[in-house]
Amino acid sequence: MARILIAEDDRRLAAFLAKGLRSAGFTPTVCHDGVRATALADDDDFDLVLLDLGLPGRDGLSVLRSVRSEGQAMPIVVLTGHDEDAATVAALNGGADDYVTKPFSFEVLVARLRARLRTPSSEPTGMLQVADLEMDIEGRRTTFRGAPVELTFREFAMLETFARHPGQVLTRDQLISHVWGHDHSAGSNVVDVYVRNLRGKLALDAIETVRGVGYRFPADGGAG
Repeated sequence: MARILIAEDDRRLAAFLAKGLRSAGFTPTVCHDGVRATALADDDDFDLVLLDLGLPGRDGLSVLRSVRSEGQAMPIVVLTGHDEDAATVAALNGGADDYVTKPFSFEVLVARLRARLRTPSSEPTGMLQVADLEMDIEGRRTTFRGAPVELTFREFAMLETFARHPGQVLTRDQLISHVWGHDHSAGSNVVDVYVRNLRGKLALDAIETVRGVGYRFPADGGAG
């Protein structure tokens, strides 16, 4: 499930985008200023950034240049106004992958984002495999130790997060960020509930508890 950072200072528009993208199957995270956008883009592993050029604190061009100078290669789609041609050109020259002019059709925006997420820098086949776990990301199908597993939307998103970080300890905050987004108010206990659900559907040894830290999906798929 693709994680998208929305950097937009218009809070109503940002909320609209987050709600729509969540319904379209993405995991959005929202911020409203350039300083926060830079920090999030540099420190987290987003699949795409939707970047308004007119951000307070630090403008979108500055955010873009900073992110690219740090070597971050995720697609960046800028949001521009009709009167921002010069800024749009500067953004494209500075490393932006695409732009969308306000006002825009939400359906067109989603199509543009999906197109950028299908570039070679993203997951090429839509398949993930870690030991005995196989996940068809596009088809939303899961097989574990040869048996199909039925998962809810959030269970699939959490298992995908584990599968993309095999052997790595993930904290509850990291899991909430990946599955629900930074702006979600879910308490950390919701992670424990979903891990318990996944263990019930996969196996008790499928996800390890690292006491005082978080959880880990073993790179070898568990003891079996």
